[in-house]
Amino acid sequence: MALADSARGLPNGGGVRSPSGGPLLTPSQSLDGGAGRRSGYITIGYRGSYTIGREAQADAKFRRVARITVCGKTALAKEVFGETLNESRDPDRPPERYTARYYLKFNFLEQAFDRLSEAGFRMAACSSTGTCAFASEQGGPADDKIWTSYTEYVFCRD
Repeated sequence: MALADSARGLPNGGGVRSPSGGPLLTPSQSLDGGAGRRSGYITIGYRGSYTIGREAQADAKFRRVARITVCGKTALAKEVFGETLNESRDPDRPPERYTARYYLKFNFLEQAFDRLSEAGFRMAACSSTGTCAFASEQGGPADDKIWTSYTEYVFCRD
């Protein structure tokens, strides 16, 4: 006779199901009992900026993404990104601890998204914020505007 979901430690007595039809698990639980892939969250963040000339001309100047940051459990980040993860800002972090100080050695968001997808993660949420300043305040042409933004993408693996 199978154990009830509540007896196995599943949330809500097993009454709530994931979109795939399986039991809804908390981030500390795993579908395979911990023998394989860990469940959890990884957040990817980046800052972007661009300049728009007079009266929003079509020649906006985009700057490349300078750094993609990685936040989450150390073991998960290392599993997904491997050697492309720059750990120099937090080199001795234990695997079970969380960090917000890692970043990637590449600058392509799509590459980070591909690695997360291949590791079984799906995007759970995203958020972006932006500000604007006149370029003259930054030493540029008086009519130009400099826009900066910060964007985060939250990925989840059940």
